[in-house]
Amino acid sequence: MRGQLWLKLLLLIVMVGSLAMLGGCSAMVTAEPGDAITLDEPFRPQYHVSVPQMWANDPNGLVFYDGEYHLFYQHNPDDVVWGPMHWGHAVSADMVNWTHLPIALYPDELGTIFSGSAVIDWDNTAGFGEEAMVAVFTHNDDGRQMQSVAYSTDKGRTWTKVAGNPVLEPPKNIRNFRDPKVFWYETAGGAGHWVMAVSGGNIILFFTSPDLLHWESSGGFGLTHGATCGVWETPDLFPLPIDGGPGTRWVLAVAIGGCAPAGGSGVQYFVGDFDGLTFTSDNDKDTILWADFGADFYAPQSWSEAPDGRRLWLAWLNNWAYAQDIPTSTWRGSFSVPRELALVTTADGVRLTQQPIAELQQLRGEHWQWRDEVIGPDANLLADVSGETLEIMAEFAIDDLNEADRFGFRVRTGDDESTTIGYATKARTLYVDRAQSGDVAFSPGFGAAHTAAMEPVDGLIRLHVLIDSSSVEVFGNDGRVVFSERIFPAGDSLGLELFLDGQQVTLNALDIWQLEPATFRVDDL
Repeated sequence: MRGQLWLKLLLLIVMVGSLAMLGGCSAMVTAEPGDAITLDEPFRPQYHVSVPQMWANDPNGLVFYDGEYHLFYQHNPDDVVWGPMHWGHAVSADMVNWTHLPIALYPDELGTIFSGSAVIDWDNTAGFGEEAMVAVFTHNDDGRQMQSVAYSTDKGRTWTKVAGNPVLEPPKNIRNFRDPKVFWYETAGGAGHWVMAVSGGNIILFFTSPDLLHWESSGGFGLTHGATCGVWETPDLFPLPIDGGPGTRWVLAVAIGGCAPAGGSGVQYFVGDFDGLTFTSDNDKDTILWADFGADFYAPQSWSEAPDGRRLWLAWLNNWAYAQDIPTSTWRGSFSVPRELALVTTADGVRLTQQPIAELQQLRGEHWQWRDEVIGPDANLLADVSGETLEIMAEFAIDDLNEADRFGFRVRTGDDESTTIGYATKARTLYVDRAQSGDVAFSPGFGAAHTAAMEPVDGLIRLHVLIDSSSVEVFGNDGRVVFSERIFPAGDSLGLELFLDGQQVTLNALDIWQLEPATFRVDDL
């Protein structure tokens, strides 16, 4: 026993020393199996799921089964920067409180494990067993990318890779061939087939299969459509009702490695039709629709089999421009809050909206509220409100007779620090300015303002803001315009201000909640 303890201590010392050489990291914070993850590290999210240790990026394999939401993700267990990719794994009953499970998929003789998706094979089409959970993922062998399959018959706890992998070889002349999104497409009469959407440079390629193992090409979409100034990655494809009614359109979301509105990586989407074989867009090929105007929303994936017909997704809360340099210590990698998606009709056409899941409301604690306030330039409405984790819901009336030039909130304020969330009434733009948000020196251009056009709806501007220890997420006008931003303020920058540039603005309603930490645990099965 004494020898085992000495060995554990020696391994811990080696790991801490390795992390220190990687960039002055603080002492390793670990959680034994069954323990809650310590949330007192600098910048560790309090209610966003984050990797317990080391590195994480793209969410993978999101699927709901037998009361559990599964979140797999790109994971390097040996370093706090990107490296040989594995699939990390976490599960949740409510998408708020999470348990991290052991690594699901390890690299093997075919390569490392890149992104992919997971489904439940209800009809046992692949022959793996009743209600098998099936992961379809990219094997990467020194740049050669191919699609492979693994399955689980114990609710995702253990996995078996198919002996015949890869099940889909890369087409000729396509180097970037990765990130399969798989789903069941039901045709008339109850028949159907599996569909796979795979990124292939600046095109999404589609394949069909009767059994998840044998695939045939069925079409492609892209080339000159949308933004093509970076490699397309991690496609997602799903139907949504329009305005909650009987009409339906399909959404094709594509992560792009460059030229996003806030710089670096981002996510665009297309609205159109899918006929079981290929996708066609409703919009002109030059139309570019962005899912998020902040800097930190990448590779979103939606849950397969989500109950009650909800379409729910979350994304990596980071940007490839600086992801490996953010000033965290023993870990690098967290995810956005899960969001519920919808399609709404606007003056410009059918557009995607995102709103935080209602399940987050269980974290609400102390509550402040105001109604029917006329705010002047010297108002100090929020002098008694502060916190590291807050939720803000506000509704402002835009009146041409008493219109302010700008108004909004400054969050996580402290000595010479604040992140500004504002609306410019004349320009009709929503913006987030993180120039003075805290530590911005680790990457050129991090401390910048990001802007998006947003017209009032029925003369109103609605803002829904989620603040965590190192992030701000802003949902404008019921999720029509969204910003996801990382911030790294000092621990004592906890203030909150309502600001106004101009004469006055009418505040119809303001609700602020303190948000309690979620629970994150580590499980050894």
